Amino acid sequence: MDWLQARSDLSTYMPRISAVTQPICDAAGGKQAFLDSAVAWHARCLADPIVSHAFSDGYHPEHSERLAAYWSEALGGPKDYSGSLGDESSVIRMHSGNGEHIEMNEAAQVCFSQALDDAELSDDPRLRTTLQDYFRWATTTMSAYPHSADDVASGLSVARWSWDGPL
Repeated sequence: MDWLQARSDLSTYMPRISAVTQPICDAAGGKQAFLDSAVAWHARCLADPIVSHAFSDGYHPEHSERLAAYWSEALGGPKDYSGSLGDESSVIRMHSGNGEHIEMNEAAQVCFSQALDDAELSDDPRLRTTLQDYFRWATTTMSAYPHSADDVASGLSVARWSWDGPL
């Protein structure tokens, strides 16, 4: 076996440098990928008979841009959300006091998975699984205070997520 063949065989046993070595935000395609995903997710939510209820009282005109900044920061991107829009406490409060809504959370997760396709994010299985795990965790976090926003602690930093889960 020559050196080149031996190196090739060895590479199957060595860890590959891949998206896992970079921030999730970068692996997904950066801020633009999250904006595309947020726009697609919001459109799917508005069209969904269950999830659309969450937006029935209206929403901020820059909802998708704000959501994209939040996701990007949570997934290793720049601190654009916390730098100018708010902290984790404000995000959780915004989603609190609305009662329990497990069915809506599950439908929102389906919309998220479909939005990743709509936004044409990489279909890398590790990236997709990580993003879906993050969103499932995030919807659980956002619904942790179904009865009152008053129970949310102040000054929480934007929750960060890694390839291995919450940081």
